[in-house]
Amino acid sequence: MNPYISLVILIVYFGMLITVSIYTSRGADTNTFFTANRQSPWYLVAFGMIGTSLSGVTFVSVPGAVANIQFSYFQVVIGYILGYLVIGTVLMPLYYRLNLISIYSYLEQRFGFWSYKTGSGFFLLSRTIGSAVRLYVAAQVLQLALFKPLGVPFEVAVAITIFLIWIYTFKGGVKTIIVTDTLQTFFLITAVILTIVLVSKELNLKGIGDIWNAVDTSKYSRIFYWDINDPKNFFKQFFAGVFIAIVMTGLDQDLMQKNLTCKNIGEAQKNMFWFTVVLVIVNFLFLSLGALLYVYAEAQGIPATARTDDFYPMLALNHLGLVVGITFLLGITAATYASSDSALTALTTAFCIDFMEIEKRPEEKRSTIKFWVHIMFSVIFYLVILIFNRLNNKEVITAVFDLAGYTYGPLLGLFAFGAFLKTQVKDRWVPLVCILAPILTYIINDHSAEWFNGYKFGFERLIINGLITFTGLWLLRDSRHVNADRYTSAK
Repeated sequence: MNPYISLVILIVYFGMLITVSIYTSRGADTNTFFTANRQSPWYLVAFGMIGTSLSGVTFVSVPGAVANIQFSYFQVVIGYILGYLVIGTVLMPLYYRLNLISIYSYLEQRFGFWSYKTGSGFFLLSRTIGSAVRLYVAAQVLQLALFKPLGVPFEVAVAITIFLIWIYTFKGGVKTIIVTDTLQTFFLITAVILTIVLVSKELNLKGIGDIWNAVDTSKYSRIFYWDINDPKNFFKQFFAGVFIAIVMTGLDQDLMQKNLTCKNIGEAQKNMFWFTVVLVIVNFLFLSLGALLYVYAEAQGIPATARTDDFYPMLALNHLGLVVGITFLLGITAATYASSDSALTALTTAFCIDFMEIEKRPEEKRSTIKFWVHIMFSVIFYLVILIFNRLNNKEVITAVFDLAGYTYGPLLGLFAFGAFLKTQVKDRWVPLVCILAPILTYIINDHSAEWFNGYKFGFERLIINGLITFTGLWLLRDSRHVNADRYTSAK
């Protein structure tokens, strides 16, 4: 890839996003930034959420991982379907009934002040670390393809990247993101489909039938695994998918903020249904692309990379020609920024609503607070990415990313207890339970093989984390308070 071609692509790409932001932010106030005035068309939300759910990491990791896990990841995707059904029928009606902006304010109404701050705090911690890691991994690819050949240091490249995100989100917020994410999802899906078509031509495959046959007969296409001790076991992967969907979509301000911009609960549920359908198809396309890339590499005698995450970028930028290279660059850029821009807006929203109590202030003051909070999280993103770059240790970064995943367990326990039981809890002790739950989960996970006859936990640790939190809340139940009928989903 010629770096000057890459630069032109990036300039045109961000020029388009900034143009969209100018149009969508006309007359915008803080309500526009946080809720898009609750006027978003459901189909734009549904399509744009695909790009938010995926990331630059997913874009390069899923195709590369096919070498080791085949199509077993699709078992997780099947679990997503049930998880999104729970979100659409249990959580979303609850959020709409309470007219929430930050979904964590539910915890204040249900349990009290400390539960509310704890839930939002865990989201802020997890999303900041997780999104920064995703942006860091993608920034490395962009550095290799674009900035390094132009002599731009990594630190400057990251600053430019985050500044561009800030520019097109700082005023219009979620209203702008719904439109830009729709465009970025289009580029992402187009990149995957076009790469499949071009690789298929290199393999002399004609038509969908030949492509499907090549994927199906390859050694990479196995989906289902039934051995209970196999980390890829169907039931482990399926239930992992269920709870990952519930927690990382239904209990995540980032994804739910978009859902809450729909006009009513009916349109929001329609959005969730079609989002689920498209996401399943897109994930299958990613896996199919991975199989075709490995079949192509074997046919051409191209050795696999040491890290599977490097495999797709290596082929796209060095072996598959200019069109695939441009397509790949557009795809990873779209995946990266669709995930990062919405995360930045969601973090700003959660902090402003949950900690700055911005709703109680006049519009002029609200706008000023929102502006500086948005800058604050942009700077935090930048600093965290520089720290990861200094570490320059993939195992450490993976461990940090896994650690961020532990913080979703307390959210699962809090919302499950609040939605399905009517019992009140002793609110002041909730932070302690939510801190202890991930620690205990980590200890159990670290000793699982020793304590459970060789059994090793994977995604199940999220479920264990939630169960420990749920149990801790049950032990803190307070019978002196009136039940919480108003706030349960059963009503």
